[in-house]
Amino acid sequence: MRLLLVEDESEVAKLLAQGLSEASYAVDVAVNGMQGRRLIKEQPEYDLIILDVMLPGLNAWQLLQQIRQRGATPVLFLTTKDGIEDRLRGLELHDDDYLLKPFAVSELVARVRKLLRRAREK
Repeated sequence: MRLLLVEDESEVAKLLAQGLSEASYAVDVAVNGMQGRRLIKEQPEYDLIILDVMLPGLNAWQLLQQIRQRGATPVLFLTTKDGIEDRLRGLELHDDDYLLKPFAVSELVARVRKLLRRAREK
């Protein structure tokens, strides 16, 4: 399974990509929204996209709208924002799940598995 991780904190991205790779996922990493958009155009067959809310370049909401125009790829938002307004905005834009930072990599892997399983059942 191929995943895209869009995370602007390089150490966090490295840690998450390593954990996902150890769980047998192929992971591409983008460090901002513009790079994420380019990778989505180049590799439109991602099984799941992990999207940090706070991104430089192209913001997460704009990137999510572009993802949705291309199909129903599952999206997992990573955020430090725990306000209900941000979660509701994400849900209204059809993201599939939210994970509040900080979190354990094992929880990320479990949520990825759940979202991929749910996508296969559709």
